[in-house]
Amino acid sequence: MTSRSPALARALVMAAILVLGPTVAELGHAQAAASTYNLPDFTDLVEKASPAVVNIRTTERVRSRGNGTPDDDDMAEFFRRFFGVPMPGAPAPGAPRRGQPPQGEEQSRGVGSGFIISQDGYVMTNAHVVADAETIYVTLPDKREFKAKLIGSDKRTDVALIKIEATGLPRLPLGDSDKVRAGEWVLAIGSPFGLDNSVTAGIVSAKGRDTGDYLPFIQTDVAVNPGNSGGPLINLRGEVIGINSQIYSRNGGYMGISFAIPIDEAMRVTEQLKTSGKVTRGRIAVAIGDVTKEVADSLGLGRARGALVGSVEPGGPAEKAGIEPGDIILKFNGRDIEKASDLPRMVGDTKPGARVPLQLWRKGATRDVSITVAELEPDGKVKAARGSGTPKDDNAAPAAKPNALGLIVTDLGEARLKELKVRSGVEVEVADGPALKAGIRPGDIILRLGDTDVTSARQFNDLVKGLDKSRIAAVFVRRGDATQVLTLRPGATASR
Repeated sequence: MTSRSPALARALVMAAILVLGPTVAELGHAQAAASTYNLPDFTDLVEKASPAVVNIRTTERVRSRGNGTPDDDDMAEFFRRFFGVPMPGAPAPGAPRRGQPPQGEEQSRGVGSGFIISQDGYVMTNAHVVADAETIYVTLPDKREFKAKLIGSDKRTDVALIKIEATGLPRLPLGDSDKVRAGEWVLAIGSPFGLDNSVTAGIVSAKGRDTGDYLPFIQTDVAVNPGNSGGPLINLRGEVIGINSQIYSRNGGYMGISFAIPIDEAMRVTEQLKTSGKVTRGRIAVAIGDVTKEVADSLGLGRARGALVGSVEPGGPAEKAGIEPGDIILKFNGRDIEKASDLPRMVGDTKPGARVPLQLWRKGATRDVSITVAELEPDGKVKAARGSGTPKDDNAAPAAKPNALGLIVTDLGEARLKELKVRSGVEVEVADGPALKAGIRPGDIILRLGDTDVTSARQFNDLVKGLDKSRIAAVFVRRGDATQVLTLRPGATASR
């Protein structure tokens, strides 16, 4: 019996393999078939979408009267002035230089992509594709070419609207970019390197990528290269969810990361361009920054959220509403602000002249104010920050040595307070230890420590003495016209 056991065991194993083998194999084939079945087939989608994707070519007229490069022109001028003869080998005056069209003729500026959004010829593209163009040519996939009229462009969002005189054109349906999900399949159609109607596919890598004040980009891994700009990013339903606009690259080519303007954002801009040829945005005249976890903890905010006010423009809407540097804006017109970049978009989408509610965090409590939104200047100029190089009050007496934050501060006289347009504060004489590491430097103005306004050097040093060394302290520091909140952990009293 014992001698037969190994043989019997082997027989049983072989029988099990014979029985189970086909089942395992069939299971593998079924999984492979399922995977193949789940992969998207873009062929029908591309066939339907491609006729509405166009190539955009821009030109400019040659204006230079020179016959060569700037160096050649300088040398020609040298021969003319000092020898009275043309430079040897130079073409006759007014003749075009080699490889260049004659003066006044068109020469190519660049190529890009676009897509038709209406049957009567409105085409959406990027602002940088048509910027400074003398003539815009739109070529359809059926090889018809049209001269396009620029309806309007917006550099802040990089969106442009152009129009060709045609009817009955194919158009692309627009989707809802708010419903886009990371991981979904998308494709791009465009003219990379001038190659018309090229198709690339990939997935959405992320949403809400902040690369500008007014644009939460869609990030994808779709191959996008120069010439793709302005083309559509399309979902599996054949809807445009974005305009391909930017790539992350170290060499000018595709490196696995590309960005598209959400179509919802682009359409808000396009509607204004179509109506008035320009985009009108709101402003409240504040400079803002992110709220870090350390700042939120030190101010009792609970979690990092909102927009930290760094400076308030004198006479602007924010100052009139009572907003102060160091405030944290939590809500605008009833909408939560999770990160600082949310605020410019909310304000920009608000009609100038509208009065809206705004919620602040100040000194450990929320405050509700109303603000009247102004219009953002077209040039978007930002007032330059002033330095704080005015002499301080000579009667102010500095502390003997740095306090636990590493600071020696002096009082501000009435004239200095008036000049700085602040009610109170002290000026930094010496920054050492924790303050130096945090970036505070001589000449900075300390406005607040935590929730307490700083009124004098003596009061400030007393406040510092009472700080809990196990907790981070928030210091409101003004430099020039901007105020920032720096977080410091008190240390041992430093020496100079």
